[in-house]
Amino acid sequence: MLLPVHVAAGGLAMVLGAVAISVTKGGTLHRRAGLLFVYAMLAMGGSGALMAFLKSPTDGNVFAGLMSMYFVTTALTTVRPESSWTRGLTTVGMLLAASAAVLNVFGGITAFNRPRGTLDGVPYQMLFFLATILGLAALGDRRVLRSGPPRGGARLARHLWRMCFALFIAAGSFFSIRARVAAVLPEPFTALPLRLLLIVLPFVVMGYWLWRLRRRRPLPVLVRHDSMPVAAGPR
Repeated sequence: MLLPVHVAAGGLAMVLGAVAISVTKGGTLHRRAGLLFVYAMLAMGGSGALMAFLKSPTDGNVFAGLMSMYFVTTALTTVRPESSWTRGLTTVGMLLAASAAVLNVFGGITAFNRPRGTLDGVPYQMLFFLATILGLAALGDRRVLRSGPPRGGARLARHLWRMCFALFIAAGSFFSIRARVAAVLPEPFTALPLRLLLIVLPFVVMGYWLWRLRRRRPLPVLVRHDSMPVAAGPR
């Protein structure tokens, strides 16, 4: 019974994520879509991790599900006021990300030494890529725990890239399998170039918004419970 929940949550997450990264930042629609995206990703990741665990505790999808939950959780706590609750979640997330990074390094080495260069169908390049991202994310969490949450543009950048990477996970999980796409979407969407484009699109949008932040262009974002908007540019 977890499979329908997993599929529905994943589809909803992609729609809500697309809305959140497309609309004006800080507006009501952005905040509501973003929060619902977090809930959908938690449902998708949690159900996926549980299904994989019931299949085998060592199944790689266990960490994949937990990883998606990690990114949206730490993205959400980034734009919430610091508290013992947010620090606790950041600590757990840091340990999870660091552990997953190490496992992906070992997985990448194992895959590299195999004839096809894959481990459970995942190429070694992707495993090393994920290890790098997770390692950097864990270092970012450590910096937050040591020095406190970032401010201004750095705060928004941390929130933005983590949300977009979670959306990349959802898009990759769906569009990487042609049969899965064909069961839901019309024929044009099953073409490999279009599927690859939809997988990497979150990174394209992320690059645009990070450029906006770096260029200090207006990008007001209202942070829940804060009395003032967070400025877009670094201070």
